[in-house]
Amino acid sequence: MKHRLLEILKASLDSCAAGGVLDAGALPFIELEAPREEAHGDYATNVAMVLASRAKKNPRKIAESIVQHITDREGILQKVEIAGPGFINFYVREDTWARLLEEVERLGDGYGRAEIGRGRKVMVEFVSANPTGPLHVGHARGAVIGDVIANILKASGYAVTREYYVNDVGNQMNNLGRSVYYRYLELQGKAVDFPAECYQGEYILDLAREIVKKESDRYLDAACEEEAIPFFTDYAARSIMRGIQDDLRTFGVVFDIYFSEKDLYKNEEVAKLLEDLKRRGLIYEAEDALWFKSTQFGDEKDRVVVRENETPTYFAADIAYHQNKFARGFDLVIDVWGADHHGYIPRVYASLEAFGRERERLKIVLVQLVSLLRHGKPVAMSTRAGEFVTLRAVVDEVGKDAARYNFMMRRSDSHLDFDLDLAKRQSNENPVYYVQYAHARISSILRTALEKGFSIPRYREIDSGVLTLPEEIALIKGVIRFPEVVEAAAKALEPHRLTFYLNDLAGTFHSYYNKNRVISDDPALSRARLYLVRCIGQVVRNALAILGVMAPEKM
Repeated sequence: MKHRLLEILKASLDSCAAGGVLDAGALPFIELEAPREEAHGDYATNVAMVLASRAKKNPRKIAESIVQHITDREGILQKVEIAGPGFINFYVREDTWARLLEEVERLGDGYGRAEIGRGRKVMVEFVSANPTGPLHVGHARGAVIGDVIANILKASGYAVTREYYVNDVGNQMNNLGRSVYYRYLELQGKAVDFPAECYQGEYILDLAREIVKKESDRYLDAACEEEAIPFFTDYAARSIMRGIQDDLRTFGVVFDIYFSEKDLYKNEEVAKLLEDLKRRGLIYEAEDALWFKSTQFGDEKDRVVVRENETPTYFAADIAYHQNKFARGFDLVIDVWGADHHGYIPRVYASLEAFGRERERLKIVLVQLVSLLRHGKPVAMSTRAGEFVTLRAVVDEVGKDAARYNFMMRRSDSHLDFDLDLAKRQSNENPVYYVQYAHARISSILRTALEKGFSIPRYREIDSGVLTLPEEIALIKGVIRFPEVVEAAAKALEPHRLTFYLNDLAGTFHSYYNKNRVISDDPALSRARLYLVRCIGQVVRNALAILGVMAPEKM
């Protein structure tokens, strides 16, 4: 529907430009959105005000010209009105909405998919937690946000690759090896003063027990700690990564690529990058370190890329990693980061510009913190002390579907309170239960219809004109707007739009069902309502599939 109206609006603007009413060179990108209040129509645009500000003309006069040049060849509009300072409100004929329901039947599982991506290659990099411990609840939110963004983009016609960047180089890895080594020594009866900066979690002791079981006292009398640590680091990192991958699979997240930071150094990509920057005069020496001139590209200060001890910084590796991404042919790169990385964004954009790449080719999605609630009270967590709730524990407690859905109940850049008790509750208070129950209820209606001798009708077998109740019109509009929701979510990289949409659609459906019989004594009305219900079920199923959540037929 939105695309049809955009075509009508663009044709009107072209007519205005051809007639000299508007400057042809000033025609803007058209925003057409559903107003918050129904009284303002089905769609509204501020295009007249945008044009007025450029042409320094009265926006209502421009709006009047646009409306006068509108040609509705398909007869889809009931009326067009000008409101306020120059908004143009479109009111679509109710029978037009119903006619579009045939698209749901024709496209089936493909309804809601689009081709706005046109096959462009996109990488979505997310989670990318250091392999120094199991994933915790904070990682879980980033995991589902990244995964669903990838699903939305794929549904919108992009060629999507999911990537996990394994930070397996640096002090944190050495610290991991030391932590497991010291616990290994303790298990062998050695007295060890366990440093506070080492990893404290129970999983470190579990790894040490595994090594004792496999290697016995082989490393008890190592010539020096430095000789033993590499083995313990490698063993621990591999074991933890296997656990991370297993936890993610349980959560419904599967990556196409696990990219090791080590490879950047093996292939000398970091060294080559630094040499390139030096050659172009973008690196200078100060305070015994090497600095990248990031202020030349909009950053607030220059950044260290090589420390005093001649080791590259994390930022140097990140520059090389992002260059590697684009070198692999990706048209668009999306990074899903924790909100604490907000200050890191300008320097990464600066590094792109230093290599002549447009900022628009990198999108960064920030994910805010999660607070776990149990019995209405926060669950205390400290990653430093090894006291945290793991992703696996949350999935085991509330289930994959409830976990995924509830993590998407807010904008990714908004703080989220995750209520464990609510996520397990089988009631309308639990959003995922409410939506899944709508699908199960629809499946039950369709089964009952078949048992009563009804066939589930095709569009050509119904009279959509009998669907006149306000709730029926609202449900039809909701179904037809699903492709717009997916497209908008893809453009904005906002997966929460789908959960908001599903909550509204399920709420309208449940209310409608509680007041009206789908199968009645009126055969024509029964057929039309069965068709509508079938379409709602298809849309709920398609939306849940994008979210990675099951659409049960029975509950």
